Amino acid sequence: MFVSIFDTSITDNNLGNEIIMDAVYKQLRSIFGTYFFIKLPYLDSIGGQSIEYIKHSDYIFLGGTNALTAEMETYRQWGITKHNYFHVKNVTLMGVGWWQYQGRISKYTAKILKHVLHNEIMHSVRDSYTESKLNEIGITNVINTSCPTMWKLNEDHCALIPEGKADAALITLTNYSQDFNKDAEIMNIIEKNYDTIYAWIQGPEDYQYIKKICGKAIIIPPSLEALDKLLASPITIDYIGTRLHAGIRALQAKRRTIIIAIDNRAIEKQKDFNLVVINRDNLDHLQELIAGSFKTKIIIPHDNINRWKNQFNLNSYV
Repeated sequence: MFVSIFDTSITDNNLGNEIIMDAVYKQLRSIFGTYFFIKLPYLDSIGGQSIEYIKHSDYIFLGGTNALTAEMETYRQWGITKHNYFHVKNVTLMGVGWWQYQGRISKYTAKILKHVLHNEIMHSVRDSYTESKLNEIGITNVINTSCPTMWKLNEDHCALIPEGKADAALITLTNYSQDFNKDAEIMNIIEKNYDTIYAWIQGPEDYQYIKKICGKAIIIPPSLEALDKLLASPITIDYIGTRLHAGIRALQAKRRTIIIAIDNRAIEKQKDFNLVVINRDNLDHLQELIAGSFKTKIIIPHDNINRWKNQFNLNSYV
């Protein structure tokens, strides 16, 4: 019995996808404990070996990230093309999101998604915006579950997250979405409030950008293990940064977290799930938020998550 998973961390230099896939695998293992898992490449074109596994898999999943876009012929996030898409069928989405705010979905994209995505199993998407985009092209077997990285951030978990300011800050910046003046303003506010500042490098180009803007930051090595080690340490730490999934990892570790929104992902998560988010275009309340006290009250759609999980009736295999 096989489960194949398009692994968004393969051939990718964004460590945020490792955070996503860590949660995806843990959740799928809780459902398909007796199955053999096959990791399929996400960004690379889908080759012959992957197609063979897809043919013989009981289930095929695409885990997380901004995999969906209105024009797959122009901006290809997923290794599906007009030359190989007909080999790929019955893929189930798991916490997948839409790349940026976009207009009308192209006929090419609609054709591919309708062929590739399972037409009976309910798909899990990370926000209402993604759900609405799929509905636009008649894909209605979709449910908003949030990203699997958030599924364990329940009320009891959030109650253990400190309300007041910590001694140190953990920061991230995003090299591919720079706004030097705004990012410098963020760092100035952070430097006024924290004597010790750590910086995690989620993508390889982030390092030089962070050093340019916040030279006093103590650099954490670019690995998930290094991030987890810091978050598990006795140091009291607040996370403040533009990297969404570094912030989600901090929440998983019960750290007070302020995410700076630079695109649709954090904005939509704030709307749907009450994440603490400040838009980079409006930093007026960042100082007040850092210095003040706030409760973390994330709203997780547990009913939708359970509905998505429970559709996989595996009693005959246990």
